[in-house]
Amino acid sequence: MDSTKIRWGIVSTANIGLEKVIPGIQRSQTGTACAIASRSLAKAQSAASDLGIEKAYGSYEDLLADPEIDAIYNPLPNHLHVPVTVQAVKAGKHVLCEKPIALTSQEAAQLLDLPKDKLVAENFMVRAHPQWIRAREIVRSGELGELKAIQAFFSYFNDDPHNIRNMADIGGGALYDIGCYTMLAGRYFFDGEPERVVSLIERDPEFGTDRMTSALLDFGQGRHLNFVVSTQLTPYQRFQLVGTKKRLEIVIPVNAPQGEAVTIRLDDGSELGDGAMRSETIASCDQYGELADVFGRAIKGETPLPHGAADAVQNMKILDALFSSADKGGWVTVG
Repeated sequence: MDSTKIRWGIVSTANIGLEKVIPGIQRSQTGTACAIASRSLAKAQSAASDLGIEKAYGSYEDLLADPEIDAIYNPLPNHLHVPVTVQAVKAGKHVLCEKPIALTSQEAAQLLDLPKDKLVAENFMVRAHPQWIRAREIVRSGELGELKAIQAFFSYFNDDPHNIRNMADIGGGALYDIGCYTMLAGRYFFDGEPERVVSLIERDPEFGTDRMTSALLDFGQGRHLNFVVSTQLTPYQRFQLVGTKKRLEIVIPVNAPQGEAVTIRLDDGSELGDGAMRSETIASCDQYGELADVFGRAIKGETPLPHGAADAVQNMKILDALFSSADKGGWVTVG
C-alpha cells in the first residue's frame, strides 16, 4: 500500500458507496479504500470481497477505532449523518459525509464545534466535476452577459415503501435527496446566497414525504433560481443558466456518467428552436474520484478545503427555509 495515500474507511454498505463513491476513491490519485463496515459483518465482508477492500468490520465503532484509517466516508441514512460524523471526528478521522449533511441547520451546527484539525465536508461531487467548473468559468467570463436566471429540473420515479428515500422520519423526500443539488446550483453559479425563498410541496399521502417540490429562490440584484424536483416523475435532469446575452445548458448536471464525456451547450437565441446552439464536450472523468482528490489534497495540506462544515450548515439553512415556506405558505428569509 502506498503510504502517501489517504486511507479511507466506509461506514455502511449503501449502494451509493458501493456503486459510485468507493470506485471513485479507488480511482483517485490521493486515496485508497482500506476498510468497510456494516452492522452485519457478512455484508461488510461481501462488499470488501467484491471491491477488493482489505478490511471488513461488523460495527461502525470498530472501524472508527482502527488507527490506520485517516478518513471516513459516511453514506448512512440522513438522520445518522451528524451523529456518526461527530463520532468519527472525535475518533480522530476526517469525514466526507453524504448529502444532505443533516436534517436541520441546527443539527448541522454541531459540526462547527468539532476539533478544527479534522476536516468535514458534504459529498457534493458535482462541484468537482469539470462541467460545473467550466460552466462557472463561462459565467464569470461574462460570455452569458449578466446571469439573471437559473432553471433546474431534477426527477426520478421511486414508489418503493421500503426505500429510505420514501421514509419521512429519517429524512426521505425530494428536497433532501435532490433538491439540495438544485439550490446548490444557485449558490455555485451566482457566487452568492439566496436572501429569501418560497416553495410549494406536494406530499405522498402514504409516505408523508415531499414527492414534488417547486421553489423560487431570490438571490438579490434581480437574480432568480427556480426549480422543480420530484421522486415520482419520469427520470429527467437539466439545468439552464440564462444571461442577458446567452444561455448555457448543462445536459446531465448531477448524475454525469462516470468515465464518459459529457456536453454543455451555449445558445445566443439568434435562432429559435436551438438553431444557434453550439456544444462543448467536457472530457471524461469520475466526479466522485475528483472530489476524493479535492478532499485528499486538503487533508494533506496541499490545498485548502473549498467547502467545509460551514458551507454544509449554510446548505441546511436554505433547506430549512424551503420547508418552512411550504408550511407557512409564503416567502421566508434565509436565516
